Amino acid sequence: MYVLTIDQRDSTHTGDRVPDLLACLEDVPSEVSFERSVGDEIQGVLGSAEAVVEATLRCVRDGGWYVGIGIGTVELPLPASPREGRGSAFVAARAAVERAKKTADRAPLAVEGRHGAAEAEGVLSLIGRFVMNRSEAEWRILDLLEPQQRGSQSAVARALDISPQAVSKAVSRSAWIEEWAARPAAAVLLQLAEENVHPAADGGRK
Repeated sequence: MYVLTIDQRDSTHTGDRVPDLLACLEDVPSEVSFERSVGDEIQGVLGSAEAVVEATLRCVRDGGWYVGIGIGTVELPLPASPREGRGSAFVAARAAVERAKKTADRAPLAVEGRHGAAEAEGVLSLIGRFVMNRSEAEWRILDLLEPQQRGSQSAVARALDISPQAVSKAVSRSAWIEEWAARPAAAVLLQLAEENVHPAADGGRK
């Protein structure tokens, strides 16, 4: 399974942004819902790689968060709260979020686990770079697009009363198409890393 530990950056000067991020992540499918774990930190347990990608990129877009993704076991039965969770995925997520704080100009995320975690982190960091560099004007357009749907750009141009060329330029500058082409690759790598965890060796864990 996957545990995400998300820590707010520089909360002393920016105030408590945890409630807003929890609202942002509310509809991401989870096994144990995201909630405040301690202070300005959020934690959740996810069961699918696609959900991990979605949650991570929402945090990167929101800005001001360090995202640690831990891949490993979670003791069963699943806890009602991530604060009560135990298992190697929680330990890995803790190590990951601490390493995410040292990424400098890269996307502030890290993945810890067995074989495949480094490759998953590499692809997620690349996508995260696209996401974190987008302007508000670009997001105004991108938020109306349907990923990988023909005709979507023309519909957005009509909705915003701008030229199709303006939409096309925003899509190109923001690497929108590249992001959605790479998301499945990140999910596959996360899934492969998760498959390298052997629950049978950790009796009573998932």
